[in-house]
Amino acid sequence: MKDLRSRFGFHCTPFTREIENGERFPLAEYEDALSALLQTIEQRMSCALIAPAGTGKTSLLRAIVKRLPDARYRTHYVKVTGLSKRDMCREIAAALGLPPVGSYPSLVRKLQERFLETADTDGLRPVLILDEAHDLRVDVLAMLRVLTNFDMDSRLVLSIVLAGQPKLRDLLRREELDDVAKRLAHYATLRTLSRDETRSYLEHRCTIAGAQALPFDDGATDAIFEIGRGNLRATDQLARKSLEIAHEQDADMCGSAQVARARKHLWP
Repeated sequence: MKDLRSRFGFHCTPFTREIENGERFPLAEYEDALSALLQTIEQRMSCALIAPAGTGKTSLLRAIVKRLPDARYRTHYVKVTGLSKRDMCREIAAALGLPPVGSYPSLVRKLQERFLETADTDGLRPVLILDEAHDLRVDVLAMLRVLTNFDMDSRLVLSIVLAGQPKLRDLLRREELDDVAKRLAHYATLRTLSRDETRSYLEHRCTIAGAQALPFDDGATDAIFEIGRGNLRATDQLARKSLEIAHEQDADMCGSAQVARARKHLWP
């Protein structure tokens, strides 16, 4: 019996998270967001990426890191949670390779000193990416104003990229975070795919996996959009599970019935 990949003409398993930056789906909004965020970082300023879960936020962050040359930038990535200010500083210190010990004020000083050392001694621009920033506590978000304040707020040393779900936008609209919000020079957003874009996305992912033809009929592509609503993560999960079910049924094409069954196996 054929295996799944040979049945549909794939040279690798399709619709997984393992995709090269150069193989991303060419969506204009994605490229516009990437370009604007990179430009902001090049200007030594801070920015935010606000996107619903499953719309490509992490992929875009990886693209940012890949596009920042090591000869000019030193990039640090921290995936945040609802930590206290001291614990957040400890997480950042660990990402910078500093001993994560000391009081909150001493940790802030250590972080600022390291960022200055990176800029003035190493000749590199420090960039701090804080992912899942919608989970940050208000007082921790407010702390970012202190981290980016150098020489009485007269120097641009550290670029911070805040990345999170739409809740982050609501947090930054709070009065007590007005100064932090105004320090962000650009707000980029991502969205879900339209019906036509979803079909194009399926075609793209199948093509880069080696398929010569789309193994989903029109009913299947419509069902994937109706269930997944253009969410990239949901689309990937539905497409992959539908292919598995079609293969189990010895079918060479996925239809709406396979997609409906896939839905039952994926979410409660």
